[in-house]
Amino acid sequence: LDMYKEPKKMVEDISALGLRHVGYGIPTELFGPFVTATVQVVRTLTDNDAAEEAFRWSLSLISRILTRVINEGSTIVMKAINANSSKQVKKAVGWAPRGKRALWMLNVQVGTQS
Repeated sequence: LDMYKEPKKMVEDISALGLRHVGYGIPTELFGPFVTATVQVVRTLTDNDAAEEAFRWSLSLISRILTRVINEGSTIVMKAINANSSKQVKKAVGWAPRGKRALWMLNVQVGTQS
């Protein structure tokens, strides 16, 4: 219910979760099937169509926020790190100006979250 009482705080919390998912290398294509599967489980637990729809809507909103954060927070450096390739990391960092290479390696930011 906090999502509805304090929506700005929840968006910040969900964005922070999305940034952690960037580091985990979670593909955004998995969010849709996750929402579908979770809603199917809830469907078996209740006969209340309004509750099921509210749950689906809420989880879909969270999924869209996470997808946006992951797409915006996936820098070329993070993608190279997730690929576990030192060659790709060197190439990605090579695009940064010399004075900012360390910052590029350490900085992942989306909106107010970093």
